[in-house]
Amino acid sequence: MSLLDNPFWLVVKSSFSAAIWKEIFPSTVDTLYMTLIASLIMLVGGLLLGLLLTVTNPDGLIPVKIPYHAIGWFANVLRSLPEMIMIILMLPLARLIFGHSYGSNSCIIAISASCIPMFGRLVESSLLEIDKGKIEAAKSIGSSNRQIIFEILIPETLPSLIRNYTSAIITIVSMTALAGNFGAGGIGDIAVRYGYQRFMHDKLFACIYVLVILVMTIQGSGNLISKGILRKRHLV
Repeated sequence: MSLLDNPFWLVVKSSFSAAIWKEIFPSTVDTLYMTLIASLIMLVGGLLLGLLLTVTNPDGLIPVKIPYHAIGWFANVLRSLPEMIMIILMLPLARLIFGHSYGSNSCIIAISASCIPMFGRLVESSLLEIDKGKIEAAKSIGSSNRQIIFEILIPETLPSLIRNYTSAIITIVSMTALAGNFGAGGIGDIAVRYGYQRFMHDKLFACIYVLVILVMTIQGSGNLISKGILRKRHLV
């Protein structure tokens, strides 16, 4: 028996067949849809949460101890929950909003709720890295808190924010695969329903290809954008 007749290589060969990719393509579109919408929600919610934590920090622009600790505690509670448990907890909310607890839109809520606290903490970490001397210098010339936030904090930490956002999007991709267990569709649904339950490993391999390419594309794009900003900053 030749190497190409080996069962493993036969499965690999079958995973590139047109019939399989005809079924994989719609699921890939569902995964991209969930990733895109959840990433946008996470971007807005995570930035707001991170800015709020940074500003109300005891060393922040508007130090408010009780709200800072209360918001931080709540964010940490949500971050401590495993992704699967978070999806289960958010299903009643999805049912309240959409009338059902299955489908891509329903799971987007769970994915966003799980990733916003994580990204918010990453935003806070990035913003706290900035040199305090720059903030003090801005205050000394009469800059308002809004000017400090949007003209110093965010621009100065933008490369770090982009890298953290890239990592958070990759987490969302992994959660969309997990959400396939709860009727969200997408690549995760194909991988579990066919690759695991029916032992159709060629479809499982095709799902792996999609996820690897998607993650590598996201990571590479994030790195390029971050390096481009740093390079442009050095040239100025």
